[in-house]
Amino acid sequence: MTGVLVLAGTPIGDIADAPPRLAAELAAAEVIAAEDTRRLRRLTQALDVTPTGRIVSYFEGNEAARTPELADALAGGARVLLVTDAGMPSVSDPGYRLVAAAVERGVKVTAVPGPSAVLTALAVSGLPVDRFCFEGFPPRKAGERRSRLREVADERRTLVYFEAPHRLDDTLAAMAEVFGADRRAAVCRELTKTYEEVKRGTLGELAAWAAEGVRGEITIVVEGAPESGPQELAPEELVRRVRVREEAGERRKEAIAAVAAEVGLPKREVFDAVVAAKNAEKAENTENAKKA
Repeated sequence: MTGVLVLAGTPIGDIADAPPRLAAELAAAEVIAAEDTRRLRRLTQALDVTPTGRIVSYFEGNEAARTPELADALAGGARVLLVTDAGMPSVSDPGYRLVAAAVERGVKVTAVPGPSAVLTALAVSGLPVDRFCFEGFPPRKAGERRSRLREVADERRTLVYFEAPHRLDDTLAAMAEVFGADRRAAVCRELTKTYEEVKRGTLGELAAWAAEGVRGEITIVVEGAPESGPQELAPEELVRRVRVREEAGERRKEAIAAVAAEVGLPKREVFDAVVAAKNAEKAENTENAKKA
C-alpha cells in the first residue's frame, strides 16, 4: 500500500493565516520535507506543534538528489508532508520533481490549501483579475529578461511575477521598455507583514520609484496588453523598439517585421523610419566631423 504526499501551504507573512489543517498534518506526518528546517522549527513553535516524524531538508540545492529517497518512502507507505518557506510548494518553490515522481509511482498527492502571494497580489492590485497568467521569476540576465518579456508583450491577460528586491528596478525598467512606460502595474511588497505596501502606477513611474531601492518580498502585477490594432506611434518610437530587439540579438530584418506586427503597421513604414533615423545619424556625424 502506497503512502500519501501532502503539499502544505504555509503563511506568506502573518502566522495567523496558517490553514487549520496545517498543525494536524505537521503532527501526523511520518516524514516532513522542509525547504528550510530552521523556518520549519519556528513555524511548529508558533503553531504549538511537536512533530513526531523524521525531518529532512528539501531545497533547490538537493531537490534532485533527495527526490528518489522521498519517492521510495512514499512507495513504502509513508505520509510525506512537503512545506516551503512560504506559500504553496511547487509554485516557484521546490516540489515539482517530487510531485512528478509520486504521480509516476501511483502515489496519492493531496494539498492543504493556504495563502498565496500570487492570488493575494492580484486581489489587491486594482488590475483586472478575471484572466491572468503567472510568469514566476524573470531571468536574471538583462538580455534573457528582455527576450522573455517580449514573448508576452501582447498578452491580454494580467501578468504576475515574483522578483528579488535588488533586481526590482532593473526588471521594472525592462518592463517599461518592452511593455510601454504607460502600462499600469502594481508592486506588492511584504504582503500580510508589518510593513505591507502596495505601490500602484505606470511601469515608468514604478521604475523611477524602485530606482531609490526597495526591500522585502516582492510580487509584481502588470496590466495585460490592450486590444491589438494599428497604433499611432512616432517614427522615433518605432526605431526605439527595433533597436531594443536588435540589442537582444535579433537581426534588423526580423526586428522590423516583429515591430510591424506588434503595432499593426506595414513593414515598409517601420523600415522607412529605421532608414530615415540611420541617415539622420550619418548626416549628424558628418557635420560633427567637419566642425572638429
